[in-house]
Amino acid sequence: MAHNPHAPQPGPEGTHDPAGSTQMFRAFVDEGEPQRGPQPAATSSGPKTGVIVAVVAVIVVLGAVAWLALG
Repeated sequence: MAHNPHAPQPGPEGTHDPAGSTQMFRAFVDEGEPQRGPQPAATSSGPKTGVIVAVVAVIVVLGAVAWLALG
C-alpha cells in the first residue's frame, strides 16, 4: 500500500473523527442562537419582477432596433 501523507494518522488518543468535530461545533453554535419560530413565506415576488421587467425592456429595445434597421 502506498504512503499517503495527507491521510489522518492515529494519534495517542486514537483516530481523529472530523465529522464528530463538525457535529460538536454545530451544536456549540446552535446553542448560542435564540430559538425562533418558523419563517413566514415570502409574499412578494422580489427579484422575479425585476427580471421580467428587464426581459420585456430588452425585447422592446430589440424590436425598436429591428424596426429602424428594416424601415
